[in-house]
Amino acid sequence: MITTLNILFVGVGGQGVLTASDIAAQVGLDLGLDAKKSEVHGFAQRGGVVDSHVRWAPVVGSPTSEKGTVDVLMAFELLEAARWADWLKPGGMIVVNRQQIVPMSVSLSDAVYPDEGTLLAALGERASRVVVVDALRLAEQAGNTRTVNTIMLAALSTLLETDAEIWENAILRRVPQRYADVNGVAFRLGRAVGLGESLSQ
Repeated sequence: MITTLNILFVGVGGQGVLTASDIAAQVGLDLGLDAKKSEVHGFAQRGGVVDSHVRWAPVVGSPTSEKGTVDVLMAFELLEAARWADWLKPGGMIVVNRQQIVPMSVSLSDAVYPDEGTLLAALGERASRVVVVDALRLAEQAGNTRTVNTIMLAALSTLLETDAEIWENAILRRVPQRYADVNGVAFRLGRAVGLGESLSQ
């Protein structure tokens, strides 16, 4: 069983990054570990860059990981994954949503958003494993685009020595009851991606 884990969540405001990090911290507590979550750095409003650290351990001191010590980078946007990849420790893993949200620095200038292949190749050089999740498409398939964070957490759960039921229960306790069914579907879709299973119906 996992006894220590550093996770860094990054993305753009409005993607559910903060809710996902809250749930990941709760999973650590549900596993019987100490768990702490950092405050947000950047701007959490829609379109602003968001990052949040989650740490599990028997006893957690600082809620923020040091650069180069992150076990899993959870990137809800492709370019943000590349920007934060150097926070990974050697042998760290990345779960990345392939969604692309063009930042203001690109849309208001002559800068160019790098192509997906270039970004994924760079991530592959940095991480021991990269799980690419088409989370927005899967959320649409599940029936609600707001389930992107559930899909990402489900994919994360496949990489860790933890019971999937603990993750699903933590998610379902967090979402309104009327959204329980759609989040259950989203969780199964995210698990399938993490496990490399076919998503055909």
